[in-house]
Parts: sequence; C-alpha cells; structure tokens
Amino acid sequence: MSASLANARADFVAKALRAAADPARAEGMAAYLKTDMACYGVAKPERVPVRKAMLERYPVSSRAEYVDGIRALWERPHREEKYLAIGLARAYPEYITLSSVPLYRRLVVQGAWWDLVDDVAIRLVGHVLLQQRERMTPRVVTWIEASDLWLRRTSIISQIGHKEATDQELLFGACLARMGEAEFFIRKAIGWALREYAKTNPLAVRSFVLANRAGMSGLSFREATKHLEV
Repeated sequence: MSASLANARADFVAKALRAAADPARAEGMAAYLKTDMACYGVAKPERVPVRKAMLERYPVSSRAEYVDGIRALWERPHREEKYLAIGLARAYPEYITLSSVPLYRRLVVQGAWWDLVDDVAIRLVGHVLLQQRERMTPRVVTWIEASDLWLRRTSIISQIGHKEATDQELLFGACLARMGEAEFFIRKAIGWALREYAKTNPLAVRSFVLANRAGMSGLSFREATKHLEV
C-alpha cells in the first residue's frame, strides 16, 4: 500500500513537472549546477505549487509512507524530482528523527552536490541534531572523519540556524578537524558555518578564528570574518 502510494505521488510530480518544463532553462540549470543529471528546467517558484499539490493530494500518514515517498521521488531521474523528495522529507517534522537518519545519509552521499546536500544537512540532519542532540552528536562526530566529502561537509554545516542552541564544541571541533583540507566545499563550509554562528556569538568566533588563523585557508577566514572586526 505504502509503495503504491509512493509511486502514484511520484507519477503525479513527474507529470506536473513535465507540464511546467522549459528545455532552454533546463540547459542553463544543468550548466550552472555542472551536472549531467536530467533537468526539467522548472525553477523554484514554479516548483512551489507542485509541492503544495503533492502534499495535499498525497499526504503521509506513517513512517513507512514517509520513507517510501522520499525514496520513490529520489530515485526518479530528474533533479527537480529530487528537490521535491527533500521537500516531502521536510514537510513532516514528526518523522524527522533519529530513525530517519540512515535515509538522510543516503540522500547526502548520493546527492553529492551542494544544491541537494545543503538542504538535507541543515533542514533534516540539523533538525535531528537540534531535537535529539545527545543521540545524534556521535553520528555527526563520526561523519567529520568520513571518507565521503559530503558527509564531512554535513558535519560542519548541520548546526547552521541553531543560534544559541549551537553546540560550540562540536562546531569548532569539526572546523578544526577539517581545517587543513584543500577541498573547496569544505573550506567554504567552515567559513559559512562560522559566519552564521558569529551572528549569535561574535566574540567566540573571533577568538577561534584568530587562534587558528595560521591553519585556516584564506577562503574560510574571509567567509568567517565577513561581518567581524579582526
């Protein structure tokens, strides 16, 4: 039952996206994202009503439906279908829990690019970390040393938006652990995460950045201190 509902939802989404498709925009989208994945060329404003209709016509009423629904959309070949898989995942906070983390991990590893990974990292993994910090923190710590680049990025940016609830030790520890990496997406993530936390605790970020300036890349430093006096 859950699988048939998931497939019906995915078929509905695909049909709606095909109706809104723009081949010219699809070409530009693929070029911007540097991807070979098929795109319909449906921009975010045009995806919003598709998401709304999807949630109204095919609501989720169990964890099995939640997981199957996300998987069915994620496995479709177009990028916009994956965006809507993430949109479905975000729509049901009651299921954004530790039990869903293996699924979110899969989305991160298979997504393997910032436009897919960052939403999962911040809105899904980050939500679990905020709500179930004691149990989720060990997993995030493990990802700091993961062989997969996107899990490492997730470990750094997953607390963006946590503000006063940020686990400063976890954030600074992740930044320190990956500070020596040459990978652009890691250096950018460090700067981004520190810049966002600086909006809440500028003194702590300033102190951390100055203490570790020698080991920090120019990109990370510039991003982290964009709104700080150093």
